[in-house]
Amino acid sequence: MYSLIEQRDTVNKWMERFGVRFGVYKNNVFNEQLFPFDAIPRVISHKDWVEIEAGLIQRVNALNLFLEDVYNAKKIVKSGIIPEEFIYSSKGYLAQCEGITPSKKIFSHISGIDLVQAKDGKWFVLEDNLRIPSGASYPMIARTITRKISPNTFKQNDVYDNRNYSTLIRKAMDYVNVDNGLEVILTPGRYNSAYFEHSYLAEKAGVVLAFSDDLVVENDIVYYKGLYDKRERVGVIYRRISDEYLDPLTFDSSSMLGVPNLMRAYAKGNVAIMNALGNGVADDKGIYYFVPKMIEYYLGEEPILKNAPTYLPYYEEDKKYILENLNKLVIKDVSEAGGYGVMFGKDMTDEELATIKHLIETESRRWIAQEVIDFIDLDIVEGDGKVARKADLRAFVICEAETRVWRSGLTRYTRDPTSFIVNSSQGGGFKDTWIMKK
Repeated sequence: MYSLIEQRDTVNKWMERFGVRFGVYKNNVFNEQLFPFDAIPRVISHKDWVEIEAGLIQRVNALNLFLEDVYNAKKIVKSGIIPEEFIYSSKGYLAQCEGITPSKKIFSHISGIDLVQAKDGKWFVLEDNLRIPSGASYPMIARTITRKISPNTFKQNDVYDNRNYSTLIRKAMDYVNVDNGLEVILTPGRYNSAYFEHSYLAEKAGVVLAFSDDLVVENDIVYYKGLYDKRERVGVIYRRISDEYLDPLTFDSSSMLGVPNLMRAYAKGNVAIMNALGNGVADDKGIYYFVPKMIEYYLGEEPILKNAPTYLPYYEEDKKYILENLNKLVIKDVSEAGGYGVMFGKDMTDEELATIKHLIETESRRWIAQEVIDFIDLDIVEGDGKVARKADLRAFVICEAETRVWRSGLTRYTRDPTSFIVNSSQGGGFKDTWIMKK
């Protein structure tokens, strides 16, 4: 029987052997590092999960309706629920997507919703990731290794099996596939931070892992160039490339990662792209403020899962509150991701507070402020014992004929005892997430 320390070390050694790494490309330098695994799982009770699952389905359904609306009829804007300038000033809004409705009207096929649990037990949504959320492969492979080295672990605990994630992805691809074409995962290559995941999911889902030069568009149809230049029509692309690099003839002309004329094929409905282009307008941190209103507007329901208490300096009342309480709030730059651009007022100097006050007053659309949620600490193995560290949960929601939540997730924790930032790019680690059946 392995101890927790032995289990942690063994899983991490196997992950390193398998090349399970997390890459960070910054300042023109690419560094690969192990995404450290901790052997103490996060356990979520069946009762808690029932509410979380229902709340996630509700939230993602509303976000999909919002995306369809905002690129077409714009009823939510005309109704005055969201200010028009908030849509068009979002860096995630793509004018090139106006009037385009994806296959089966699904925009966010795979959503990564980040949650935290407060110390009173309540769950809050911190962030919606609707473009290319990553991270599901890490708990999948960690649990696979755990089964090998400790086979009794899951025989003795009534936990939902997490091996069905690739099946959920494949079902989503099958559902939106155009003309029963080839199904591919489009990767930017090994220097992407999540390249391991791209190759792993392609293998597990039984689809083709493609690079940009494997695909060509002819007469607005996408083809995969196989062995001996044999061409096969592509029906769906699960892309792991950011919008701006996906088609150099439509977006960034310097991109070497994209496929020329892909946008034309997509706009004409000749290929499905997962997730849809333009989704960034819905996971803009400023738009996050309006998600509870979206749920009420599109679904006529009260939100099951709450946002963290959030303030928009766009509104004068909120701006006044932010400026008067800056030293006890979290300030976030809406254009940043990966834990960057997050500032805690309590940790800032008077000079820094003065600077951020000026920016909030002059660039109000750029910022949101939130109350600090003192979310729970989870035990991790450190040295020869245990210590408590802040941890969040990324839940994965898959949309096809039905909206489903993967009964697992990526629990990330910080290794810094003073930090609330758990992102892998900030040096965090991860745990398995056990969703209990009873």
